Amino acid sequence: MMWTTRLAAALAATLALLAPAAAADFTLNVNTALTVDDPLFKGLEAFRDNVAKSSNGKVEIKLFPGSQLGPDEDVLEQARAGAGVAVVVDGGRLGAYVKELGILGAPYVAKDFDELRKLVTSPLFEEWVGKLRAASGHQILSFNWFQGQRHLLTNKAVTKPADLAGVRMRTPGAPVWLETVRALGATPTPMPWAEVYSALQLKAIDAVEAQHPASFGAKLYEQVKFITKTGHINLITGLVGSRIWFDSTRGLNVSS
Repeated sequence: MMWTTRLAAALAATLALLAPAAAADFTLNVNTALTVDDPLFKGLEAFRDNVAKSSNGKVEIKLFPGSQLGPDEDVLEQARAGAGVAVVVDGGRLGAYVKELGILGAPYVAKDFDELRKLVTSPLFEEWVGKLRAASGHQILSFNWFQGQRHLLTNKAVTKPADLAGVRMRTPGAPVWLETVRALGATPTPMPWAEVYSALQLKAIDAVEAQHPASFGAKLYEQVKFITKTGHINLITGLVGSRIWFDSTRGLNVSS
């Protein structure tokens, strides 16, 4: 009798291990163009773990580095349609929906994170968040992902704007970014970040402008010879998802 009891207990324990974990009530797939080695991705991992803990497993965050879900613009359109996706994206690309948000990607708008932080925690910024919800159906979940200063990565030395004449420089496809590169003297060439390495390798582009963690993670040092530390943009980004998905989670009780 004792043997059968122990066997039943052992079988129950084995079945418990084999049984699938309870599914989360909500799942959010987070896309980023960055690699797993980027400091920002480490922050996303902490975000994932903290959400799982505070929601008691009711909200699951899945991370997709290297633009596995597609270019940022495509993921923004998926979110707009109500999908449970979010993307780490700059204000420049959000400017296509609410033009005021484009200022966040403007050159020399702030000297450091502290100044940018004042802007993205202001009542004015909250107005822009509301405008975005109404205009495009996007929900800004946070906007404090600071990625650092952007610099020029080229294959020839740059000491003055004239040195960039005729240089095809990759930049995100947002008006404020395109005009910034044009003002620097180069020819702006928008393309997804995941394509930059091969584009440099094939000489489809001549240069890039990017922050150090991203360029190092993408191993662009293998394809360029010079870094000119212009610091022309202090890059702060946001985690942006769907208003529809976000509103569907209302009423979810989470621990602090």
